[in-house]
Amino acid sequence: MPTPNLDPTHLTRDQVIQALHQMDQQGPRMPLSTVYDLVFRGKRYAPRAVAQLAFRLATGVPDAPWPLPAGAPTNRVLEQLDFTIATKRPTLENSPLLDGDVAAQEQMQELYTGATREAVPTKARKPGRPTPPEAPNEPAVPVPSTVQEPALAYERPAPEPYSRPQALGELFISEEKLDATLAALRRRRNLILQGPPGTGKTFLARRLAWLELGATDAARVELVQFHPSYSYEDFVQGFRPDGTGGFRLQDGILVDFCQRAAQDPARPYFLLIDELNRGNVARIFGELLLLLEADKRGPAHAVRLPYAPAGSPPFFVPENVYLIGTMNLADRSLAPLDYALRRRFAFVSLEPEFGAPLQVFLAAHQVPAAVISRLTTRLTELNQVIADDPELGPDFCLGHSYFCQPPPTPAASSLHDSYPEPLLPAVLRLEPAAGAGRAAGYGSRRVSPAPGAAHARTSHCHPAAAAPGSAGGVRGAHGGITGAAGPGAAGSHPQPRPAAARAGSLPVR
Repeated sequence: MPTPNLDPTHLTRDQVIQALHQMDQQGPRMPLSTVYDLVFRGKRYAPRAVAQLAFRLATGVPDAPWPLPAGAPTNRVLEQLDFTIATKRPTLENSPLLDGDVAAQEQMQELYTGATREAVPTKARKPGRPTPPEAPNEPAVPVPSTVQEPALAYERPAPEPYSRPQALGELFISEEKLDATLAALRRRRNLILQGPPGTGKTFLARRLAWLELGATDAARVELVQFHPSYSYEDFVQGFRPDGTGGFRLQDGILVDFCQRAAQDPARPYFLLIDELNRGNVARIFGELLLLLEADKRGPAHAVRLPYAPAGSPPFFVPENVYLIGTMNLADRSLAPLDYALRRRFAFVSLEPEFGAPLQVFLAAHQVPAAVISRLTTRLTELNQVIADDPELGPDFCLGHSYFCQPPPTPAASSLHDSYPEPLLPAVLRLEPAAGAGRAAGYGSRRVSPAPGAAHARTSHCHPAAAAPGSAGGVRGAHGGITGAAGPGAAGSHPQPRPAAARAGSLPVR
């Protein structure tokens, strides 16, 4: 047998991909790896088998042995070529070998057309372990072009069904607003839920995805949170240390998610972006901003990524990918979203809900009726004060989510009375001592609006006061839910209000 002079670490990614394609097309019988899988485009392969075939193709020697042992040495070569190696944690079902027999299971079969499989040498085994039958002259049996994953001793439980009545029972919004939100998501494929802190934006985003999927399918819903240090390299593609002093190209969460969705085009996939405006959105998305548009999806609009190697396929966003972002309007330290991004999303605003839905929820959690009445009344009045404040406004109202985890015992439910006080210093931008005094002053100063004023008001902070069961509508939802969004419409980033001279307060940025 000729001795190959190729260093195994000099394999190229193209040679490995060629080996993977040959495995798919020629259908060899592949031995299974009990510890590791090479995962490529939704399929699983034995890493050592892939490496050995790529080595034979590279050297031109059909029976050249792979010089590295299975496990970490082989995996390291493949990982440096930007392939994903996944660890198998479950026990293989109906497998005659255990994890200790990795080498025996990874005996390489002949992968050339017309070649016959050599005899598998019998290895010393511990007493009690079954030995697979020998078949020296058995011809290779073709398998389907899609490499089958080994049967596992356990399976992931099927997702629980999720229905419209379940959503309406969990969400503090009206059925009409839910329908309008879903319609905007389906039409634009990109949606931003905005509003004050604590209004259930992330909670709603996940349930919108479940409603469209019809089940609580975690495999098709991905959550990522933006932050000031989040970058294009994290989200799309960039170079990462490889652990050996070098760098390797690695796909970010968006590219990985879109590749998964492209393998399953008949079903929708949802990418949830929490706190979207905490990151530099224009830099994070980069040139992919174009591909977010509903009419720019699919291979016809693919673009080449800046870091992608020559010859790699261009990237596109599949038509079955939906983006749902959440945005906290109260944080004015963040830069507003530019128009290029804004016009690619539909916007839906959420407001605090201290009406009947919250009251029913708290009653079901054994919160005393007196506490519920006092809490909802005081918080509605407090939000009126915040909404009317020239330095604050409706974006600083307190959301109902702060009160959706009541104490476990009814006796402890009185703690709800003190919840607003620690929140006020942050909301009013006061020093802690001044904020505590202001909160204490609010406890003794009742807001007494004129008769009927609470119902006549159109403040965004208490939509339930407008009409029983009303969710207040969609405040200027971008994309035509209640009207087109233009300059100054809801959905635009709040602009700082004139600072009023008030004792103890700090200027609002």
